[in-house]
Amino acid sequence: MTTTGDRTSPPAATHSIPTATVQRLPEYLRALHALGDTDGDTISSEALAAVTGVSSAMLRKDLSYLGAAGVRGVGYEVSLLTNRISTTLGLTRYYRVALIGMGHLGQALARYPGFASRGFHIAAIFDASPDLIGSRHGNHIVRDISELSGAVGEEDINIGVIATPETAAQQVADLLIDAGITSILNFAPCVLTVPQSVVVRKVDLAVELQLLSFHEHHKALQRSERDQQL
Repeated sequence: MTTTGDRTSPPAATHSIPTATVQRLPEYLRALHALGDTDGDTISSEALAAVTGVSSAMLRKDLSYLGAAGVRGVGYEVSLLTNRISTTLGLTRYYRVALIGMGHLGQALARYPGFASRGFHIAAIFDASPDLIGSRHGNHIVRDISELSGAVGEEDINIGVIATPETAAQQVADLLIDAGITSILNFAPCVLTVPQSVVVRKVDLAVELQLLSFHEHHKALQRSERDQQL
């Protein structure tokens, strides 16, 4: 099928798409959503690559795994490409999320509007602290962590988000897995031990800051070396 700004063909099987490509798809989608707020109906690979920080050759190769090929001189049709990436990422369905840990980070996550706008609904929130259980956060009442197992089935929860201290994270992960959850987003600064069938994505803000520190440190060293050569 050929359209005004995009040639589509059957995408590669999901399991054959390289992991690195999958990890870049959300960035492409974010950029396309932003472009959807403008008047442009098409975008070139060069322009999309520029706003996502990859080379245009890498972007075209990534999109080829999805069966999308831009038209020379025209580019990709934004709406079609957005739909193709969303479908590949499984975002055409609605996901229900359990958020565990209602400290400062958990409370911030509970208020974050970006989840709902991308199809992720926080269905229930949990904590182990008597001081937090029963408190209200938005439309939710904090539930006792002991209710997690039953809630997964009752609320049709698909994904677990762990925002607890490190010391509690593994126990919470075990509870989620025992309840049938196989996709976990972990904000605790630790590595979880899980079965191979469970997918864990780890977000460690301290590690990200340390990586930024590395870049800042080496930029300072390069400046110092340049100054010494003058």
